[in-house]
Amino acid sequence: MGPGVVVTGLTLGALAVVSLLAFQANGAQDRAGGAKPTPTITATGTGTATAAAPTASATPTVPPLPATSGTGPRVVYSVSSHYVWLIDPKKNPQVAAAFPVTPGTVEPAPGSYAVYSRTPTATGTDGRQIEHVVRFAQQSGVVFGFSAAVDGATATADPKAKTGGIRSGRTDGQLLWDFAPKDTKVVVVA
Repeated sequence: MGPGVVVTGLTLGALAVVSLLAFQANGAQDRAGGAKPTPTITATGTGTATAAAPTASATPTVPPLPATSGTGPRVVYSVSSHYVWLIDPKKNPQVAAAFPVTPGTVEPAPGSYAVYSRTPTATGTDGRQIEHVVRFAQQSGVVFGFSAAVDGATATADPKAKTGGIRSGRTDGQLLWDFAPKDTKVVVVA
């Protein structure tokens, strides 16, 4: 038996082991009762957003973009639905992304603002490490901005504290960070 036959046999054996491990790993999360992946929200051509790749759990319903959200490229935040839409009128569909957020204990007043400050990483008012901080307003001593907790948490720590941080998941925080450089319009609707 030559060396080529031995190498071929070893290679085939290694491929078989890797294939078996991949097969066993496929679906292991479901068998172990692990968390289901969060569906990604994408825009449709009708001006509304839908969830892609739904899981066995309920697919979130994306509220329609508020009619009073203005024009032009903008970030839209709805105080009542706690949703954010990233709007780019140069694209079809115009809704580049839409996702739920968790507000702080104080909400910004409806109106039109502009991103005035961005910080890659910081410590939030709840003491958590946050990233992709995009600030757009200050009212009565409260700073309002979007961010994502590095540990993935979205809830605020102390309901008695006055916080204006609007938290998203890390993936959505990255989308907003990439979409909203300084001076990007932010429209807050009721």
